[in-house]
Amino acid sequence: MRIFWQSFVDASVNAPYMARLSEYLNSIAASGTTVHVEGMSPPDREFGRLAELRCAVRAIDNGIAAEEQGFDAFVMGHFQDPGLYELRATLDIPVIGAGEATLLAASQLGRRLGLVTLDPVFEVWHYEQVERYGLRDRLVHVTGLGCKPEDFADAFAGDQAAHDRMIKDFIACAWPLIERGADVVIPAGVLPGLLIGRERGLKIGHAPVVNCAAVALKSAEMWVQLRRLNGTEPSRGPSFSRTSSTARNDFRALLARERR
Repeated sequence: MRIFWQSFVDASVNAPYMARLSEYLNSIAASGTTVHVEGMSPPDREFGRLAELRCAVRAIDNGIAAEEQGFDAFVMGHFQDPGLYELRATLDIPVIGAGEATLLAASQLGRRLGLVTLDPVFEVWHYEQVERYGLRDRLVHVTGLGCKPEDFADAFAGDQAAHDRMIKDFIACAWPLIERGADVVIPAGVLPGLLIGRERGLKIGHAPVVNCAAVALKSAEMWVQLRRLNGTEPSRGPSFSRTSSTARNDFRALLARERR
């Protein structure tokens, strides 16, 4: 099984994170599964809707290419899942959103969810996400760490003091969620998700902390296996009706002109 993981960070600017992410995903993958982690340049560096749209367009193009190259699944490794539905309607292989998969998995661990996101600017986006996935009544609150991707560099490069400091900051940020009634804590971003991946069984009070990186990968493996087992695929009715070949070709032609 070959899985394509699309990150929204720059592979050179955030080299320690990308190396750690690739190492981690391949270490927890099932026997026979390999994970290719792809970065993006320019990355999602100016948090906001236009940046998310730009990165989503690039991710969709990469997803189409990944299927053509024989990958068995595509993971949108960016918690906000921009472009997820468009890509799911375009590809035959399973398309997994890190945010969607984690939110649905977390809803099986507790009734009330609390999200710790990378930056406060994403709070509104996450409220829109949970509404889209039918979980609005389950969300207690979203809070932001106020971090940039590069803030994690030392922790991922092996600096234990930096790692411990980031974990401490994460826990401090999450405690108000518990006080507001959350019984599951979700790092709403692969960066903080990977950070807590080394903390086996991490809980804040009674609330388990869900590792979104692990959940997204295991969800991808599951859907590849189910597709092989009995041909399960998304609804091709109104939800994810098949993208026409004309629409697909027009999209790729647009990106091809941009690269010239």
